[in-house]
Amino acid sequence: MNSRLGACSVMTLAAGLLLSACSVPDAGDRQVAEGRDWHWDREAGADEASAFMKVEVPEGATETEGAVQVNPREDIYLLSFVTSVKNAEELAAALRPEKPLKARNNGPVPKTELYGHLGLAEPQTLKGTRWAGVCPPCVNDGRRDKVQWIEIYVQTLTSERARVYLQAF
Repeated sequence: MNSRLGACSVMTLAAGLLLSACSVPDAGDRQVAEGRDWHWDREAGADEASAFMKVEVPEGATETEGAVQVNPREDIYLLSFVTSVKNAEELAAALRPEKPLKARNNGPVPKTELYGHLGLAEPQTLKGTRWAGVCPPCVNDGRRDKVQWIEIYVQTLTSERARVYLQAF
């Protein structure tokens, strides 16, 4: 009887390991950054990021990109597009930041390159990029009740066009 029980335990353990191995993303997707395990969701893009942030990409926007980085504690949602300067300004104001868009000191290049996944430069490394950040729960923004933090960078490309970078978790 003990050998049957042992064999069943081993088979159950092996089945559990096999099932858990099937749910782990490819090694190429999974990375360890600063001791934390994360990966990019291959199925998620601009639509999912936009839906999470409750941000509508303006009509006529171009070069729309998005991604979701899955993390153990909180996922990071990225969204970027090119639109009119007016649309970018209105979007920033609609986020309800405590302070308007402002130039941010461009410090050292960040260790984590998020927008590089989208083929874009990190916005905080670009000259002339303006930034605003907001904690939706802190400003009672019920539209974004699942968002803890959202930030927007606006890079003016021409007198009429700007690239918008949004990041939220």
